[in-house]
Amino acid sequence: MRKSDFYYELPPDLIAQYPPSERTHARLLHLDGASAVPVDRTFVDLPRLLRAGDLLVFNDTRVLRARIHGTKDTGGRVELLVERVLGERRASAHVRASKPPKPGQRIALEGGAACRVERRTGELYDLAFDRPVLETLERHGHVPLPPYIDRADEPGDHARYQTVYARVPGAVAAPTAGLHFDEALLAQLDAAGTERACVTLHVGSGTFQPLRGDEVEGQRLHAERVVVSAQAADRVNRAKGEGRRVVAVGTTVVRALEASAREGRARAFDGETDIFIYPGFRFRVVDALLTNFHLPESTLLMLVCAFGGTERVLAAYRHAVRQRYRFYSYGDAMFVEPRTGATA
Repeated sequence: MRKSDFYYELPPDLIAQYPPSERTHARLLHLDGASAVPVDRTFVDLPRLLRAGDLLVFNDTRVLRARIHGTKDTGGRVELLVERVLGERRASAHVRASKPPKPGQRIALEGGAACRVERRTGELYDLAFDRPVLETLERHGHVPLPPYIDRADEPGDHARYQTVYARVPGAVAAPTAGLHFDEALLAQLDAAGTERACVTLHVGSGTFQPLRGDEVEGQRLHAERVVVSAQAADRVNRAKGEGRRVVAVGTTVVRALEASAREGRARAFDGETDIFIYPGFRFRVVDALLTNFHLPESTLLMLVCAFGGTERVLAAYRHAVRQRYRFYSYGDAMFVEPRTGATA
């Protein structure tokens, strides 16, 4: 299996640079389990595609204002992208500078804060801050928009590049399938008899990194922090036992649930996962998937192909291009059901 097997042509003007005027004002491409033909819908149609008793699982991670600028003592400009908060005043970050900083070097940050370089480990630097990291980022940091959004962050991004149910700070990229929900739609789903559970997966910047080689098998993904509570695992297992569907809101939820279910059932899990899901993977938990559109040859597209069938999903992507859907983080969505009577 090769990375190039997951390529599709995407005109650059279909990459959404801004969110829709309202969260629910997006299109929804439906891959019905009984048909290979994609159906064009809108996101407000989602309640009609769900069933009473469906368990929707959301990722409640909260995106940090993880990008912050500064200067070295030498005067050189620096851009930090905090990848992970390690403690109240410590963080691991990508550092962009004309010359890599050295251990012990001080960096003055926006807003009067500062940090000191402790060490470098691979592509990341461990930094010691003179003030609490989360407070510093919230006051002076910038929304870490994805690299394919070709603009600086603006005030509206702080709210819109964040789900309405975000709770646990720690992500540097949004779980984008959840961006389409507002409080009114969640209330409508509750009234229709669907249930909710939350897991936490702190999305890292590695989600945008391509595979290094063309061969898919044998590659390793970046690790991300996952928490599946005992309560969430119990709700998932109860739904499965009662024949109700588990609907993952986003690929991050798929990764979290399937990482917790290596032994067949969802279990409480608190740790790192580098699970790599590509065609041939045996899904143990997820029965339906809501997701945005993903980059060509990306590991997230491979995950969707594993769930929905490679040719079926890629055909749907080509349909979405022809119909001029909006792609990626601020774009439109898909609701994918496995083909009835067939495996992905």
